[in-house]
Amino acid sequence: MNSITGTPSRPQSPSPQERDRGRDRKTLRIVYMGTPDFAVESLRVLVEGGYRVVGVVTMPDKPAGRHGSVLQSSPVKQYAQRQGIPVLQPEKLKDEAFLAALRALKADLQIVAAFRMLPEVVWNMPPLGTFNLHASLLPQYRGAAPVNWALINGEKETGVTTFFLTHEIDTGHILCRRRLPIAVTDDAGSLHDKLMTLGAALVIETVDLLLASGGQADTIPQETLTASGVELRPAPKLFKDTCRINWQQSAGAVRDFIRGLSPSPAAWTEWMAADAAPQSMKIFRSESLPERHALSPGAVRTDGCSYLDVAATDGFVRLLSVQLAGKRQMDMKDFLNGLKQAAVTVR
Repeated sequence: MNSITGTPSRPQSPSPQERDRGRDRKTLRIVYMGTPDFAVESLRVLVEGGYRVVGVVTMPDKPAGRHGSVLQSSPVKQYAQRQGIPVLQPEKLKDEAFLAALRALKADLQIVAAFRMLPEVVWNMPPLGTFNLHASLLPQYRGAAPVNWALINGEKETGVTTFFLTHEIDTGHILCRRRLPIAVTDDAGSLHDKLMTLGAALVIETVDLLLASGGQADTIPQETLTASGVELRPAPKLFKDTCRINWQQSAGAVRDFIRGLSPSPAAWTEWMAADAAPQSMKIFRSESLPERHALSPGAVRTDGCSYLDVAATDGFVRLLSVQLAGKRQMDMKDFLNGLKQAAVTVR
């Protein structure tokens, strides 16, 4: 452990003499690691801010198209290629050829955003260490889907955090954090974009902090930010079964669940019409209606032309935008107008 900052061990930081030679944003060699759109914004502000990104590491191209005959590059790769930045796409992060190529980039610092869990041989490589951008206020919402779970759980605030990587996922010592209120109108799409922009600014702040301190910035152990008795909420990866709506809960909880998964991967339920096979229905927008009723959760009420409500335990959830399997997404009025057989319940 570092006796000054309490940070996990990593290669020895430069001496004061080395730091005095003028390492700045134009000479600091950065390797950036990320894959999806969320990671592109931080890379963009680094490049446009004059920071020296000497290489990018991203996921291998994936088959796309109807028959998987076309290879699709990640958004980060596409941006890096437009900027003329060398790109590495390892299948395995411990592959010797990849490690040799990574060492050859001679990075002073590595930055990770929405990538993969790195082995120590990778995150411990550069002299200034490797920091990660995470879309939550750590230690809350460690895991793959922090944006979604903050909304699903009805949080009023979230944020972004940068921290040094260590062995356990999302547990390293914190460098910087920024808070962000969650608006009642936010869904996963809008909150993702807000955090993406805020996170990019935090990446710049963190790099500048490390430059100013010569890699000796003060850090905060995550355990010191957890008040006694406060529950740590996880943010595990989302699967199809995770996204199925449970109508046996409050209308507000159902609405939060729907907005926490909209627009992707989208909350879903089964549409049960009389004398017809159940159909999968995705729900993208809804509102909660507190209202006493005697219906079973999942029961449907509708006027057949303008609204459709589903019973929850303490009221109704009014569905505003939906999509049946194999159909296009529709507002409720259009959906009801084209409906041949109304559902009597969902499940």
